Amino acid sequence: MTTPVVLLPGLGLGPESYAPTAQYLSTPYEVVTLPGYGHKVHRDDDLRTEALAERLARHLTEPTVLVGHSATCQVAVATALAHPDLVTALVLVAPSGDRRASSWPTLIGRLLRSAVWESPRLVPVLLKQYLRTGLASMAKAMDVARRYDLAAAAEKLELPTTIIRSSHDRIAPEHWTHQLAERTGGEAWTFPTGSHLPVLTNPGELAAFINRAAGVYNRQ
Repeated sequence: MTTPVVLLPGLGLGPESYAPTAQYLSTPYEVVTLPGYGHKVHRDDDLRTEALAERLARHLTEPTVLVGHSATCQVAVATALAHPDLVTALVLVAPSGDRRASSWPTLIGRLLRSAVWESPRLVPVLLKQYLRTGLASMAKAMDVARRYDLAAAAEKLELPTTIIRSSHDRIAPEHWTHQLAERTGGEAWTFPTGSHLPVLTNPGELAAFINRAAGVYNRQ
């Protein structure tokens, strides 16, 4: 029996960002969007990481593997800390959240250095999702997310944690993902290709780690 999976899109992205990866999943899954992470931010939305975690927890009806991407890795961690009975494992994909690199100039610089490695074929896919969420909503969500201390939160985790990045990702550099792995007692892996969007560029490789976290094993 496998554990169900909840997939959290990254900043500005929607359910379709996980479509390539989902094709390889061998366990029930659901994509949950949040304000700034799949749909627009409304006036009364509380964007604090802990508040988004409570919003996410309302979707969880049984023990679940949480998969975060970029800034929603922080939401996944906060949910696991607040509701340990509802989260069996974490898969953190290209996690942002390094407080030492949380200023806007540093974030934008890392974003640009990551983006140059992405395929131009992704532009229409990303643009559709970003326009739906809205640049203003994305900026509001990121302005709150960048203040969350993911490294400090990670030290409190007591569940299996897998951290994934791609080789050209400057938002989630290797030293950062290894630091998170040390603090969680988990494991860090780097895919040899891709940048900040392994959900789109490395779907088979990523799904293999998600399947493993959910208790799916290769029977061949």
